Amino acid sequence: MSLSRLCGAVLVAGLATLTLAGPAHAQKKEPPSCAAISFRTIPPGAPDGEQDAGLYKSRFGKIEIKADVKGGQATNYYMVLNGKKVDGPANPPKVSDTCLKSKHVKLPYQKQAAGSCTGSRFRVVIDRSGKQPVAMFFGLQGDDWAYCSATTVEKGA
Repeated sequence: MSLSRLCGAVLVAGLATLTLAGPAHAQKKEPPSCAAISFRTIPPGAPDGEQDAGLYKSRFGKIEIKADVKGGQATNYYMVLNGKKVDGPANPPKVSDTCLKSKHVKLPYQKQAAGSCTGSRFRVVIDRSGKQPVAMFFGLQGDDWAYCSATTVEKGA
Protein backbone atom coordinates (compact mmCIF):
# COMPACT_ATOMS: atom_id res chain seq x y z
CA MET A 1 0.00 0.00 0.00
CA SER A 2 1.35 3.42 -0.88
CA LEU A 3 2.02 6.08 1.72
CA SER A 4 -0.70 8.40 0.34
CA ARG A 5 -3.30 5.58 0.47
CA LEU A 6 -2.27 4.73 4.02
CA CYS A 7 -2.56 8.38 5.12
CA GLY A 8 -5.97 8.64 3.41
CA ALA A 9 -7.22 5.49 5.16
CA VAL A 10 -6.03 6.76 8.55
CA LEU A 11 -7.71 10.14 7.93
CA VAL A 12 -11.03 8.54 6.96
CA ALA A 13 -10.91 6.21 9.99
CA GLY A 14 -10.14 9.15 12.28
CA LEU A 15 -13.03 11.25 10.92
CA ALA A 16 -15.41 8.32 11.28
CA THR A 17 -14.33 7.86 14.90
CA LEU A 18 -14.85 11.56 15.65
CA THR A 19 -18.26 11.55 13.99
CA LEU A 20 -19.44 8.48 15.87
CA ALA A 21 -17.90 9.45 19.20
CA GLY A 22 -18.99 13.12 19.15
CA PRO A 23 -22.61 12.79 20.34
CA ALA A 24 -21.82 9.90 22.68
CA HIS A 25 -19.27 12.01 24.54
CA ALA A 26 -21.32 15.21 24.56
CA GLN A 27 -22.28 16.12 28.11
CA LYS A 28 -25.75 17.38 28.88
CA LYS A 29 -25.27 20.88 30.26
CA GLU A 30 -27.34 21.61 33.35
CA PRO A 31 -28.94 25.01 34.02
CA PRO A 32 -27.21 27.23 36.61
CA SER A 33 -28.30 26.77 40.22
CA CYS A 34 -29.02 30.52 40.51
CA ALA A 35 -29.78 32.88 37.63
CA ALA A 36 -31.30 36.32 37.07
CA ILE A 37 -32.71 37.88 33.92
CA SER A 38 -33.45 41.61 33.85
CA PHE A 39 -36.10 43.36 31.75
CA ARG A 40 -36.92 46.98 30.90
CA THR A 41 -40.28 48.74 31.07
CA ILE A 42 -42.32 49.44 27.98
CA PRO A 43 -42.08 53.03 26.70
CA PRO A 44 -44.85 55.51 27.59
CA GLY A 45 -47.52 55.96 24.94
CA ALA A 46 -47.97 52.26 24.19
CA PRO A 47 -51.41 51.23 22.93
CA ASP A 48 -53.95 50.20 25.56
CA GLY A 49 -54.35 46.50 26.32
CA GLU A 50 -51.85 43.71 26.94
CA GLN A 51 -48.35 44.52 25.64
CA ASP A 52 -45.17 42.45 25.43
CA ALA A 53 -42.46 44.01 27.60
CA GLY A 54 -39.72 41.38 27.30
CA LEU A 55 -38.78 37.86 26.26
CA TYR A 56 -36.03 35.49 27.31
CA LYS A 57 -35.76 32.09 25.69
CA SER A 58 -33.18 29.37 26.26
CA ARG A 59 -33.03 25.60 26.02
CA PHE A 60 -34.19 25.53 29.66
CA GLY A 61 -37.40 27.50 29.15
CA LYS A 62 -39.12 30.70 28.06
CA ILE A 63 -39.87 33.77 30.19
CA GLU A 64 -42.14 36.52 28.93
CA ILE A 65 -42.87 39.79 30.71
CA LYS A 66 -46.16 41.41 29.78
CA ALA A 67 -47.83 44.65 30.82
CA ASP A 68 -51.41 45.84 31.13
CA VAL A 69 -51.56 49.32 29.58
CA LYS A 70 -54.25 51.95 30.23
CA GLY A 71 -54.09 55.49 28.88
CA GLY A 72 -50.66 54.80 27.37
CA GLN A 73 -49.13 53.87 30.76
CA ALA A 74 -48.28 50.41 32.06
CA THR A 75 -50.40 49.76 35.16
CA ASN A 76 -49.29 46.20 35.94
CA TYR A 77 -46.50 43.87 34.80
CA TYR A 78 -46.57 40.08 35.09
CA MET A 79 -44.50 37.04 34.22
CA VAL A 80 -45.49 34.28 31.82
CA LEU A 81 -43.34 31.17 32.33
CA ASN A 82 -43.33 28.53 29.58
CA GLY A 83 -46.70 29.82 28.33
CA LYS A 84 -48.42 30.00 31.74
CA LYS A 85 -49.29 33.30 33.44
CA VAL A 86 -47.90 33.54 36.98
CA ASP A 87 -50.25 35.33 39.39
CA GLY A 88 -49.00 34.48 42.84
CA PRO A 89 -48.74 33.41 45.54
CA ALA A 90 -48.68 36.27 48.03
CA ASN A 91 -46.25 34.22 50.15
CA PRO A 92 -43.58 32.94 47.79
CA PRO A 93 -41.98 29.48 47.90
CA LYS A 94 -38.69 29.27 49.83
CA VAL A 95 -35.68 30.51 47.90
CA SER A 96 -32.03 30.51 48.92
CA ASP A 97 -30.99 33.78 50.56
CA THR A 98 -27.55 33.27 49.01
CA CYS A 99 -29.08 33.16 45.53
CA LEU A 100 -31.17 36.30 46.11
CA LYS A 101 -28.23 38.23 47.58
CA SER A 102 -25.98 37.21 44.68
CA LYS A 103 -28.57 38.72 42.31
CA HIS A 104 -28.69 41.99 44.29
CA VAL A 105 -32.06 41.42 45.97
CA LYS A 106 -31.91 43.12 49.37
CA LEU A 107 -33.25 40.96 52.20
CA PRO A 108 -35.83 41.02 53.56
CA TYR A 109 -37.44 42.09 50.31
CA GLN A 110 -40.58 44.20 50.11
CA LYS A 111 -43.79 42.79 48.63
CA GLN A 112 -45.95 44.64 46.14
CA ALA A 113 -49.75 44.47 46.45
CA ALA A 114 -51.27 41.35 44.91
CA GLY A 115 -52.25 41.91 41.29
CA SER A 116 -50.10 45.03 41.03
CA CYS A 117 -46.50 44.93 39.89
CA THR A 118 -44.74 48.11 38.88
CA GLY A 119 -41.18 49.34 38.77
CA SER A 120 -38.49 51.10 36.79
CA ARG A 121 -37.03 47.69 35.76
CA PHE A 122 -37.89 44.06 36.33
CA ARG A 123 -35.96 40.94 37.27
CA VAL A 124 -36.71 37.21 37.33
CA VAL A 125 -34.54 35.23 39.76
CA ILE A 126 -34.45 31.46 39.26
CA ASP A 127 -33.18 29.35 42.15
CA ARG A 128 -32.55 25.67 41.37
CA SER A 129 -30.62 24.86 44.57
CA GLY A 130 -33.60 23.37 46.46
CA LYS A 131 -35.76 20.32 45.86
CA GLN A 132 -38.10 22.28 43.58
CA PRO A 133 -36.77 25.10 41.34
CA VAL A 134 -38.46 28.48 41.88
CA ALA A 135 -38.82 31.54 39.61
CA MET A 136 -39.43 34.86 41.40
CA PHE A 137 -40.51 38.09 39.67
CA PHE A 138 -39.44 41.46 41.10
CA GLY A 139 -40.03 45.12 40.19
CA LEU A 140 -37.41 47.75 41.03
CA GLN A 141 -38.85 50.25 43.53
CA GLY A 142 -36.28 52.99 44.12
CA ASP A 143 -33.07 51.06 44.89
CA ASP A 144 -34.68 47.81 46.03
CA TRP A 145 -36.27 44.85 44.25
CA ALA A 146 -39.87 44.34 45.43
CA TYR A 147 -41.55 40.94 45.10
CA CYS A 148 -44.41 40.60 42.59
CA SER A 149 -45.00 36.86 42.09
CA ALA A 150 -43.35 33.45 42.08
CA THR A 151 -43.92 29.89 40.96
CA THR A 152 -42.23 26.53 41.07
CA VAL A 153 -40.56 25.47 37.84
CA GLU A 154 -40.75 22.05 36.24
CA LYS A 155 -37.40 20.23 36.45
CA GLY A 156 -36.96 20.03 32.65
CA ALA A 157 -37.70 23.70 32.04
